[in-house]
Amino acid sequence: MTVATLVSAVVVGLAVGVLGRLAVPGRPTAPLWLTLVVGVVAALAGSVVARLAGANGQGFRLVDVVVQAGVAGLGVVLVAATAGRSDSA
Repeated sequence: MTVATLVSAVVVGLAVGVLGRLAVPGRPTAPLWLTLVVGVVAALAGSVVARLAGANGQGFRLVDVVVQAGVAGLGVVLVAATAGRSDSA
């Protein structure tokens, strides 16, 4: 993984975390720091997935960014949907 890939993963993860936070209607149950951390970690995982899928991973590539954003978006949605839930009956 190159430095450009890491930087793009952090930027994409933070952007998806903030946008995911803004997209949730009503009062969000997940704290801001959690959505940001999940966005960054999921974007880094997206970089690994893109690399394993055959993306070159050399520098700043659109395929990497799209996969990073998709995986980060999925992670933020899952956290926003499940944060603050208590399933104890």
